[in-house]
Amino acid sequence: MVAFAILIFVFLGSVEGFSTKSQPCTYDILKLCKPALATAGFSTIAFVLGAVTSVISGFLGMKIATYANARTTLEARKGVGKAFIIAFRSGAVMGFLLAANGLLVLYITINVFKLYYGDDWEGLFESITGYGLGGSSMALFGRVGGGIYTKAADVGADLVGKVERNIPEDDPRNPAVIADNVGDNVGDIAGMGSDLFGSYAESSCAALVVASISSFGINHEFTPMLYPLIEIEPALKNQLIISTVLMTIGVAIVSWVALPSSFTIFNFGTQKVVKNWQLFLCVAVGLWAGLIIGFVTEYYTSNAYSPVQDVADSCRTGAATNVIFGLALGYKSVIIPIFAIAVSIFVSFSFAAMYGIAVAALGMLSTIATGLAIDAYGPISDNAGGIAEMAGMSHRIRERTDALDAAGNTTAAIGKGFAIGSAALVSLALFGAFVSRASISTVDVLTPKVFIGLIVGAMLPYWFSAMTMKSVGSAALKMVEEVRRQFNTIPGLMEGTAKPDYATCVKISTDASIKEMIPPGALVMLTPLIVGIFFGVETLSGVLAGSLVSGVQIAISASNTGGAWDNAKKYIEAGASEHARSLGPKGSDPHKAAVIGDTIGDPLKDTSGPSLNILIKLMAVESLVFAPFFATHGGLLFKIF
Repeated sequence: MVAFAILIFVFLGSVEGFSTKSQPCTYDILKLCKPALATAGFSTIAFVLGAVTSVISGFLGMKIATYANARTTLEARKGVGKAFIIAFRSGAVMGFLLAANGLLVLYITINVFKLYYGDDWEGLFESITGYGLGGSSMALFGRVGGGIYTKAADVGADLVGKVERNIPEDDPRNPAVIADNVGDNVGDIAGMGSDLFGSYAESSCAALVVASISSFGINHEFTPMLYPLIEIEPALKNQLIISTVLMTIGVAIVSWVALPSSFTIFNFGTQKVVKNWQLFLCVAVGLWAGLIIGFVTEYYTSNAYSPVQDVADSCRTGAATNVIFGLALGYKSVIIPIFAIAVSIFVSFSFAAMYGIAVAALGMLSTIATGLAIDAYGPISDNAGGIAEMAGMSHRIRERTDALDAAGNTTAAIGKGFAIGSAALVSLALFGAFVSRASISTVDVLTPKVFIGLIVGAMLPYWFSAMTMKSVGSAALKMVEEVRRQFNTIPGLMEGTAKPDYATCVKISTDASIKEMIPPGALVMLTPLIVGIFFGVETLSGVLAGSLVSGVQIAISASNTGGAWDNAKKYIEAGASEHARSLGPKGSDPHKAAVIGDTIGDPLKDTSGPSLNILIKLMAVESLVFAPFFATHGGLLFKIF
């Protein structure tokens, strides 16, 4: 992060040769704006603030989760209902805290920077984009590192413990069990917390950048300009009442109070007239699209519905058919979310150009505090089950925590669905801000410069997924060997008279995650810089569009396939219906086939899938931050030849 902060300062400062003189504004040449050196300095400060806030978000999330895990287990002695309330409220506190945290720091930063910038909104909000970049870059490492950590342990624990040794999940005799439970918090809580914080920061920044060059900025209307921030607030208050309807009413009131009845929005060189009710509809369409994505995700990943039951049924004939059915389910689950995203893009762009898309992304995110509560609920209930098993509590308590956990898998998938859907809208809004900032009038797919970018951009999510999957695979390999070694060499381990060496397994996960997160992280962070410097802004706009289009599809299918395999296994284990009992019990051939499917799905749903939405957003926000530098000094290869 330190290295990257220096890069930001040097690159942005060099736009005007490190001059300290005021320059004509990009969008209004008659006015003078603050020098590029100031923007470089303030962008660097915002970047560091974003990164620090992201780290704090992850840390606080883990702190709450570790308290919540044990409390949920204790409450499970009194019944499923009590345990559910504790797990859900803990997630809610986390969602509330992280979203409020991001909003507070952003609001304070804007006001402090305003002391220097005064009425130069363009410079102010351009430097604020560094905040989104800082939040997302930390989130990338949190998501990828956390995903590698948790899945290396999970795969190792499952393959040796459940398949080879036939011992229950989370059995304290399993050497990888502690690393597995710690991993849930690292990946799903810290990673998800940083990820959603990054989404908040970026969509706010994208909306603010567009607002600053619209009539709000021209007429110096501070409250309407901060409309994107006001919009998040009702979400935090209403987060516990998971109700899109209430949010819609809240947004309608905010739009009526905070916005003038008519205003103009900057739209690729022209000012477009927008009414306040049109902006309200942009937010509402994002909100409801988020809800649709949530429902579709639930349908495809919950074992209460036929898709997952069909996957479970395919386990009768072994692991191969289970894998085929699971992959097909994932691909099919992409259809409706993509239509929902497409409709919200069309409606919001028609009403308010790129600004409409930015506020639609915020609309989708406004229920994401709830999304985070729902997502955190999964690992909390999973850990509660682990604690019950390791503490030797009665099997009734384990059954109750398992009931919570099966719901937790679905809620985690819904949370990821929200995150991916909003990432698509956020990146599109950032893309629009980048195109405006880099002074590109049109992005023409038929020009070779753009098309080569498009095709390379579409390949990046595959390259990134290959790296993260391989990392999980190689770390899991080490874990499996270590767990086997302990079972074979520690006398009395299977009988429960000797303790396993948990620390070695924790060390394998920790070392792997820290070492293996660097190459995928570097791929995402360096691609926009290399493309912008050597090929210029047009090729970079192609890369951003390509990675957005292919990344969203892969992310949705990967997380839904993994979620479905996991719940197909839980469906067989729970044996709640006649059909499920015909496939079970634990240890039967169909159950073993389901465990293999679940193990393959682990890196898909918890490492590659969720990290892809950060890839899409991070490349877009990074391009936006460096846009002035690329526009001035970029495209070296095309200049030479």
